[in-house]
Amino acid sequence: MARLVVVQQQHNHPSFSILPSSLSDFNGTRLHAQVQFKKKVCQPKGALHVTASSAKKILVMGGTRFIGIFLSRLLVKEGHQVTLFTRGKAPITQQLPGESDQDYSDFSSKILHLKGDRKDFDFVKSSLSAEGFDVVYDINGREADEVAPILDALPKLEQYIYCSSAGVYLKSDLLPHFETDAVDPKSRHKGKLETETLLESRDVNWTSIRPVYIYGPLNYNPVEEWFFHRLKAGRPIPVPNSGNQITQLGHVKDLATAFIQVLGNEKASKQVFNISGEKYVTFDGLAKACAKAGGFPEPEIIHYNPKEFDFGKKKAFPFRDQHFFASIEKAKSVLGWKPEFDLVEGLTDSYNLDFGRGTFRKEADFFTDDLILGKSFVSV
Repeated sequence: MARLVVVQQQHNHPSFSILPSSLSDFNGTRLHAQVQFKKKVCQPKGALHVTASSAKKILVMGGTRFIGIFLSRLLVKEGHQVTLFTRGKAPITQQLPGESDQDYSDFSSKILHLKGDRKDFDFVKSSLSAEGFDVVYDINGREADEVAPILDALPKLEQYIYCSSAGVYLKSDLLPHFETDAVDPKSRHKGKLETETLLESRDVNWTSIRPVYIYGPLNYNPVEEWFFHRLKAGRPIPVPNSGNQITQLGHVKDLATAFIQVLGNEKASKQVFNISGEKYVTFDGLAKACAKAGGFPEPEIIHYNPKEFDFGKKKAFPFRDQHFFASIEKAKSVLGWKPEFDLVEGLTDSYNLDFGRGTFRKEADFFTDDLILGKSFVSV
């Protein structure tokens, strides 16, 4: 059982604590090892490696589900003081798949926690102004009105780094999406778009990151997991329409690295960056890539017309049924960032460190599959 250690308060500040979680269900060999020969360090693909910079007092809004788990490790490794602002409903830290007990202990002992609801604006203002953070990473912000109190509370803030979404772009026949493309004020991500507009209007140094689809170990969205469930069950993969729709995925570790590379970077000041994988992939190609990553036979793919079915509120496929991908050239040229994972390597990493260990976020649900397959077999 983890022990609660309260950090000594110098003023009448909200209580902070170092809160390691109980032992995680994940275990295994060390995730990233370093081998040294004559001062040359060999860093394996996807290793959480950062360069040194001046230490900052950093607040991460969120940080206990997916992106923030990897980002917070990078920040701690770089020597920053990291505080996670959460409602405290989930363990504040959890051991990564394959992470050694020692590495996890070192990390969790350095994480601070501020418990609260970001929609309680009075608490946000009072608690943050009392602490005076240098940098904010906003990982879970969805609405502009959730961001304004943070900016009000931190007038000397050095940088506000926001996790937006490529979903803000207006649907177009001209692809890939560039950061200068038209945006859709009616998209389901309009709150993120309004947040970017707010940041532009305020006297604050900001950077916005627009990921496309994110995947990797601990992913709470059923992206690769959706395919892995069907592959493991030996079922056909239902794919809407032709299966030639082109999309794009980016590994969470590559995304975390991009978040690090904008920190304190003058070239990132008041800039937007698309972040995702190097190449694009069709829906059919993604199904095949997932099979290869998990060591499954090439799957049987069943194409269907979604207009012929009434799925109710259930989602029959985890991706939007359209071409959807973005250029990452700006991040590569301006930041010097480049994704380490190609798609199959990244999916293999996700499978080996998560689904392949028997862990997943959502149970398999083949209800819509059975509707599709039943109609397909009758048609034949």
